[in-house]
Amino acid sequence: MDVSLSSFLAAIVVMAAPLVLAALGEALTEKAGVVNLSLDGGILLSAMTGFVVASTSHSLALGFLAAALTGCAVAALLSFIGVWLGQSLVAVGFALTFLCRDLAYFLGNPFARQQGPQLATLPLPFLSDIPFFGKVLFSHSFIVYVSFLAIPCCTYFLYYTRHGLLLRMAGENPEGCWARGINPTAVRMLATMAGGMLVGLGGAAFSLSVKPGWGQPQGCEGIGWIALALVIFGSWHPLRVVAGAYLFGMLQLLGIYFQDFFPAIPAQIFQVAPFPLMIFTLILIHLSSTRQNRIMRLLHGKPPKWLGRAYRRS
Repeated sequence: MDVSLSSFLAAIVVMAAPLVLAALGEALTEKAGVVNLSLDGGILLSAMTGFVVASTSHSLALGFLAAALTGCAVAALLSFIGVWLGQSLVAVGFALTFLCRDLAYFLGNPFARQQGPQLATLPLPFLSDIPFFGKVLFSHSFIVYVSFLAIPCCTYFLYYTRHGLLLRMAGENPEGCWARGINPTAVRMLATMAGGMLVGLGGAAFSLSVKPGWGQPQGCEGIGWIALALVIFGSWHPLRVVAGAYLFGMLQLLGIYFQDFFPAIPAQIFQVAPFPLMIFTLILIHLSSTRQNRIMRLLHGKPPKWLGRAYRRS
């Protein structure tokens, strides 16, 4: 298979776009002290909702909107039970994961294996004509550009705005929020729902762009768990989290190419291989950081102090 470097990098950008959105959404959520373990089920349910709404309404915009609202609704349910009522986030997250997964396959069954709408590529005028970089960065569908914009927007919001400071304070020091007249419980719930909307967009990116269509299996199973791992090993920083997302996209793409290079090996091996390889890579990065390597040490961080803990004002 003859593949140029620009084509290879452009394909990585496309493959990683849904994971970038989902991982950034989880990073926002966990910065506020909430662990959303319903991520995998939420992505599946959002992918199904986006495809069904886009197919029935013949509107891709409505499909993405419905998917974002679905991700927000799942996150709202998690935040209501786990944050507002103070129940175990782990238990609620696992229950929602399986509930959303089964709902997605049950409700989406009538639309399985049907042809539906798909995002077309939208080359940006003038920018797409730039040698090499035009093909890599500026010749994609709309959702890929959204994933690009989400990276600086999330980073700027978290570290350079007052509301981002309050969000991080809710995860680090809820009492500090109360001292400034801000309800940390409300901040946590809003952050969880905002992160859920990004997760929903990531789900729709699968069914309407990267892997268009709906069926069982959909092809995005397990992506939610990878997003959770990326947030942890990426030290809860958006830029490091996104770097891990692109690394996983590269591993997925290599698995596809290797199927053509080694036809005698079952295709299922290449489909599954990126998941253990990604976990192994993240573990190596973590071990290197704990050995005080100057470069890898930059990837080592601490979780928010109130991550996963219920808060009640004393």
